[in-house]
Amino acid sequence: MPVSGDITTLNYSHPTLGSGVLYAKAGEESTYSLGGIRTEDDVNSIDGGGQSIDVMKRERWFFEVPISWDMNDKEELEKLSQMAASPVPGDWTVSHINGIIYGGKGKPVGDVNGNGGAGTIAVKISGGGILKKI
Repeated sequence: MPVSGDITTLNYSHPTLGSGVLYAKAGEESTYSLGGIRTEDDVNSIDGGGQSIDVMKRERWFFEVPISWDMNDKEELEKLSQMAASPVPGDWTVSHINGIIYGGKGKPVGDVNGNGGAGTIAVKISGGGILKKI
């Protein structure tokens, strides 16, 4: 039986910036991609003889979810910004309310912006290889 729901925690361990826990906002959408090899979806990828031309590429894994932002004490925005600026990736685990945990080596990518009114940060973590179930 499929069981879906919230991401609960994002744990990180960075070799120079330390480790910590980020808490996902309850009731929000989350997106996962395990990474690996993907085939492009292009209806024009065909030759004159009718043979399909498969264009295959590697893609990074990622997950994204809004997290809570404690501006006063935990400084999640500052830590995420430092990790995004670091050339060295960290170890990440993502825990789901159904008990599943995924892990991979990566870092925050894209914009790292806090929403002061909502008290959240939209986080996207991405890395090489495959996001693996632990």
